[in-house]
Amino acid sequence: MSDIGPTITERKWTPPPPTAADLAHQLRDVVADLPRFLTAPLRRRRHRTWGATAAEVTATMPGDDLLPRAHYRSTRAITIAAPPEEVWPWLVQVGCGRAGWYADDLLDNFARPSARRIIPELQDLEVGQWLPMVMKPSERRSFIVDGFDRPQWLLWRSRVRSWAWRLIPLPAQRTRLISRLNTFYDSRRPGTLITVFLMEFGDYSMMRRMLQGIRERAEAEHQRRAQAM
Repeated sequence: MSDIGPTITERKWTPPPPTAADLAHQLRDVVADLPRFLTAPLRRRRHRTWGATAAEVTATMPGDDLLPRAHYRSTRAITIAAPPEEVWPWLVQVGCGRAGWYADDLLDNFARPSARRIIPELQDLEVGQWLPMVMKPSERRSFIVDGFDRPQWLLWRSRVRSWAWRLIPLPAQRTRLISRLNTFYDSRRPGTLITVFLMEFGDYSMMRRMLQGIRERAEAEHQRRAQAM
């Protein structure tokens, strides 16, 4: 499979620079999450399954076969009061230099505020496409779209990670959004200690905030559409 990452750089939309108010809000978010960062290893088992049921934790997800010896595996979930087809666009447009990660922007999006609207320019999705982790992406510093079935599941991968999303429709136009992250700690690669630190200390609080950020945005957009009808 050939990667087609350069198509990412052809997007016409760019995230706006942060305002002073944005920076103040982001700093408050980081301070609020600090206890979660520091205590994450002490509550590792609970944090790796935040919001998920026992059945969701044990269920097979796309990408599980890519890293069968993963050292770190998390399954987290949240219920969103919007149908899957309205949640899906928020996942498609994520990425650094794109719509952001809907989490702690000060830490994972270089202080640029995550988008609060669906951006048409970022809705194209192709297998092999890069999903940047940094402002100047490369294959090593990006997830790659491994596969998807709109709007049911989406799988990203890198050399040492697989990140899957499943959207399950629920009654009353709701969605169960499930995230599965597998990470392999490769001691032969430089920077592995940084990966371990990010996973063991930062992953829980960032993923918790990301799931809540997706829920907040999708529900607000769903309500806006309902009122416009």
